[in-house]
Amino acid sequence: MQKLIVYISVSCLTILITSFSWLPSVNEKGIGSKSNVALHLPADYTKNISAKASLLYESLCLQEKGLSKEAFEFAYKGYEQLLGKNLIANPEYLTICDLSQSAKQKRLYLIDVVNNKIVLNTYVAHGKNSGGEYATKFSNKPESLQSSLGFYITKNTYRGEHGLSLKVEGMEPGFNDRAFQRAIVVHGAAYIGGGITGRSYGCPAVPQKESNTIINTIKNGTCLFIYHPSTKYLLGSKILNG
Repeated sequence: MQKLIVYISVSCLTILITSFSWLPSVNEKGIGSKSNVALHLPADYTKNISAKASLLYESLCLQEKGLSKEAFEFAYKGYEQLLGKNLIANPEYLTICDLSQSAKQKRLYLIDVVNNKIVLNTYVAHGKNSGGEYATKFSNKPESLQSSLGFYITKNTYRGEHGLSLKVEGMEPGFNDRAFQRAIVVHGAAYIGGGITGRSYGCPAVPQKESNTIINTIKNGTCLFIYHPSTKYLLGSKILNG
């Protein structure tokens, strides 16, 4: 009987050590290296999502780039939620469009969350009926010409009237799930960037000279988050409140 107890104890210890041995090592900045691809974590470890987001936010100096900690934490939480549901095919990139900022600011952040770096920080347009310099109104309705908040998964590319463009799938019923119907895509435009703050028909349009780089980087299954501290969205999002 005593031998059986010892055997069980050793077995349990071995399983415990094995279950944690794969966790990403922490570098000087507190973030895992390339080994944390997909960031899959044990159920009890997900309680630390906020802590992980905070570490990543600080290490990337995102406050200096104009992105609020609140916006990033919401983005990272949703990213983790979608990742846990196997809805993100390419977990390397997280793109955030912070529409709480002025259109005159570089409010698009393309982040490599695996290698812990900002790939690109640039301008992005909001819908012409969402507001002037600042976006204040949002809609999921066709022909509203307004931006739609929430999480998207990028799809395939195509060539249209704006050149290389990227289809996106809205993941939030009631907020952005009509993206296909509304032809909401990522595309380049001459009316955004370089001091020009034009507005789109609802698409997150980016500067023409950077559009191909952005689109080819985030295409085929990455996470895109269009943010604004709208009470209706923050309280109604099933992803953020899941």
